[in-house]
Amino acid sequence: MNIRERNEETEIAMLSAYAVKSRFSKGREKKEELCDMRTCFQRDRDRIIHSKAFRRLMHKTQVFISPEGDHYRTRLTHTLEVSQIARTIAVSLRLNEDLTEAIALGHDLGHTPFGHLGEEDLNRVVPGGFHHNEQSVRVVKYVEKDGEGLNLCYEVTDGILNHRGACLPYTLEGKTVQISDKIAYINHDIDDALRAGVIVESDLPKECTDILGNTPRKRIDFLIRDIVNNSMDKPDIIMTPSVKEAMYALRKFMFENVYNAKQLAVEREKYGSCLSKIYEYYLENFDKVPQEFKNSEGITREQATADYTAGMTDRYALKVFEELKLG
Repeated sequence: MNIRERNEETEIAMLSAYAVKSRFSKGREKKEELCDMRTCFQRDRDRIIHSKAFRRLMHKTQVFISPEGDHYRTRLTHTLEVSQIARTIAVSLRLNEDLTEAIALGHDLGHTPFGHLGEEDLNRVVPGGFHHNEQSVRVVKYVEKDGEGLNLCYEVTDGILNHRGACLPYTLEGKTVQISDKIAYINHDIDDALRAGVIVESDLPKECTDILGNTPRKRIDFLIRDIVNNSMDKPDIIMTPSVKEAMYALRKFMFENVYNAKQLAVEREKYGSCLSKIYEYYLENFDKVPQEFKNSEGITREQATADYTAGMTDRYALKVFEELKLG
């Protein structure tokens, strides 16, 4: 028995009946020889960490674009915070930590520069629309490794695709990442908004903080404990209804008072059409799109241009925008 086989046996013996065991994964689109040390989900986690798209997350916006200060979240620190929350829940519920971590680390690989502002901008011009969860799947299936893709397991790709909105992941590990993403961005974006002076602590709805806690640390701890206590030995990830209602009310507050705040109007004015103009330029000058984005079988001009544009970091997109005089 090699190391991988021993670890697979440990999963079968120790994990919850509702956890995904790596030995029984639905597998990859392209067959591969198994590793003698790492399980399939451990290999997926490593492939994501070593990908170019993952490295670029350190220079992509979470909420505040080009902030003056060293402590604001980036898309990479958000990703790591989601992973930490999701792994805590997964270990407590005896779910597959490796699968959970792989999904968490890959869930935002396709996010645009300039945060949701950039996503909304590309969504206006890309045929069929643009959604970062779908783009994250494109990154791992078709864009990375010069069009070869990372060939991840079905369970990881499913979790990445279905981490947002009303989508339902196939696995409890995917559902854990889905709720952990919300816990992370609501509370950490509050922290950044307080630091930026966009809101003050007293602005937060008292009916929410009375239930969830009056600091990000307390709220995160409370939400994790509520999920674990309600989901133990259950075939679903469950929150107390009043807690879930309070969390989503806080999320609504953030959209109304931070993400769409008047204080960020200058950023929207400055960056609101940056990506669409870059996209339209490269669509007309397709020969200037790097070849690595054109290698996938059946790739269209529009998709390759969207892949290239969405993959840019904030600072590279601004450099291109200025050099091409698109303003």
